[in-house]
Amino acid sequence: MNAYVTELSATEVVRAPRGVSSRVEDFIRTTAFDRPTLVIDTQAVAEQYRALKAGLGRATIHYAVKANPDRAVIETLVGLGSHFDAASRGEIELCLSQGARPQDISFGNTIKRASDIAFAHQAGIRMFAVDAEEEMHKIADNAPGAQVYVRMIVDASEADWPLSRKFGCAQDKAISLLDLAVSLGLEPIGLSFHVGSQTKRALGWSGTLDQVAAVWRAAHEAGHALNTLNIGGGFPAFYTESIDAPTAYAARVMELVQERFGDVPHVMAEPGRGLVAEAGAIAAEVLLVSRKSEQDLHRWVYLDIGRFSGLAETEGEAIRYQLVTERDGEAKGPCVLAGPSCDSADVMYEKRPVELPLGLKAGDKIIIRSCGAYTSTYSSVGFNGFPPLDVVAI
Repeated sequence: MNAYVTELSATEVVRAPRGVSSRVEDFIRTTAFDRPTLVIDTQAVAEQYRALKAGLGRATIHYAVKANPDRAVIETLVGLGSHFDAASRGEIELCLSQGARPQDISFGNTIKRASDIAFAHQAGIRMFAVDAEEEMHKIADNAPGAQVYVRMIVDASEADWPLSRKFGCAQDKAISLLDLAVSLGLEPIGLSFHVGSQTKRALGWSGTLDQVAAVWRAAHEAGHALNTLNIGGGFPAFYTESIDAPTAYAARVMELVQERFGDVPHVMAEPGRGLVAEAGAIAAEVLLVSRKSEQDLHRWVYLDIGRFSGLAETEGEAIRYQLVTERDGEAKGPCVLAGPSCDSADVMYEKRPVELPLGLKAGDKIIIRSCGAYTSTYSSVGFNGFPPLDVVAI
């Protein structure tokens, strides 16, 4: 079903003739679509959850809802006993509406509206992320007595997409924030961090965990009996480069945690991409194939989906999606891949052109693999009048 090898003891993903879920691709091939559509396989989501959970062991999975908030995904994960990392009031309401318990939801965004903090607290949410003094005061005013964990800035050099510039506080500030929490009547329970999105190898966590462990020890020496370590996300998905298989990856991360933190009472993990990306694929269509001049070595292939309609993570060509066509047995050549909008920035791959069949033409169908995360959530509501990415759960 998934792109990784089936033996849980295996350490690497291998590129298989059929990636993601064959159920998804079979559904796309036998269904007519009149617009770009993300097809998400809830069975594949469940399989990936179990694979990650098998490796994470005693750690609690808090699914990062922002990766894919489709109701069928949330309902599936609620049924499996997952907890949830919510970034907004809307995500909290979504999780509650699908049966998640308030105590199983953490408000993980460090930038929150005061009224949303109050709403979450009244709804029964007790855990809040924080990285600044003003945010701590907002939580104290609107969620008195709440549990807080301090998000730290860490080195994320091993990740494809570092996430430690906008979020977190410097390591020398974490202790003072814990002190402030106590003075405001809050309960500081731990530290959080994010190793960076798409950290392909578990050993890439080592340096980051060393940094956090130093602050953890300093916090205990300062009198803070921390009991919760939130290791965030960073669990990778298979796009075009090999990665550690999910169970082996998660187990190795937990070994690294154990080596540095011992038997910390509570470990939270927040997989998003690594949980749902491989469970989805996008059904797309070629709108135009052209060359800019008679001498142009590269064709331009325009799809009915682009950076503004679901493929935002192609910015900087950071995520390299696999493209599957019905002509894959034919000769291939390099091409620039672009979207349909009247915006010159709507180009997905140009610095590193993609290889697509030379016979590709308007009307041909394309399957874009591993699109279950950060596609529908990034899709614009109606830029240029194009509808947002449709979603079908199977």
